[in-house]
Amino acid sequence: MYKFEEYTEGIVIKNTEDFNIKHIFDCGQCFRWNEQEDGSYVGVAYDRAVRIFQRGKDIYIKGGRIEDKKLWEYYFDLKRDYGYIKSELSRDKILKEAIRYGEGIRILNQDMFEIVVSFIISANNRIPMIKRAVENISRRYGKEIEFEGKTYYSFPTPDSLKRANIKELEECGVGFRAPYIVDTVSKIYNGEVDLNIIKELDTDEAFKELTKLKGIGPKVADCILLFSMQKYDAFPVDVWVKRVMQHFYLAPDVSLNKIRQFGRDKFKFYAGFAQQYLFYYAREFKGKDAF
Repeated sequence: MYKFEEYTEGIVIKNTEDFNIKHIFDCGQCFRWNEQEDGSYVGVAYDRAVRIFQRGKDIYIKGGRIEDKKLWEYYFDLKRDYGYIKSELSRDKILKEAIRYGEGIRILNQDMFEIVVSFIISANNRIPMIKRAVENISRRYGKEIEFEGKTYYSFPTPDSLKRANIKELEECGVGFRAPYIVDTVSKIYNGEVDLNIIKELDTDEAFKELTKLKGIGPKVADCILLFSMQKYDAFPVDVWVKRVMQHFYLAPDVSLNKIRQFGRDKFKFYAGFAQQYLFYYAREFKGKDAF
């Protein structure tokens, strides 16, 4: 059983299971973490800048505080039994292989507002460009955080980001998505859209509410549901998931919506976990030329 302890530069989560920082941070669910030359990851989550590195089953959070242990427990979804989930999904031979490759994936519980804006930016975009745009927005509208002699930036609140106009957001690198962000941020700030209420809806109703917002299509909505609202039966379909699903499960001419529905029907409550294992397997292992 994992436990938190202090060490000289922060805190350590001892004896974790089913936890690999590379699998977690490189499976397409987050944009504020960057791998360093020594294999550690530096990033910002919930207004905290930290460096995370792994030694066997121990996860070190340099800059972390013991009083924040519940936050990190929540963020890394530590109370969930991923061993059981993997055993259930491994009944499918394709997923068994995908899980073997990405066995340390955990689905992060991220800030809803940050995820809404970040995944609007993600539409028809590449991860390096998404990361750059999110960083630029944080630098321009977020709060400064000093860590290891450098300045990092929290993701802005709706109150702060509501000041951004289309031109300024375009300067941050969001491209054609700038009007969508301005409109959505305004609706959230004004209370026309309440993310906490949407989170309490069932998955289908929450999906409908999210897709009413500009710039949020089915894939973006499913990512928001999965990565910040704990809707684990969501099944986001991007180019990588499309390829692996068509290659292993479905005909090549099947629509994105049918792939999404097939994934939800087949994997049910565990659809979101299945999607993450398949995404990582397709992108990191098989590569773009495999399908």
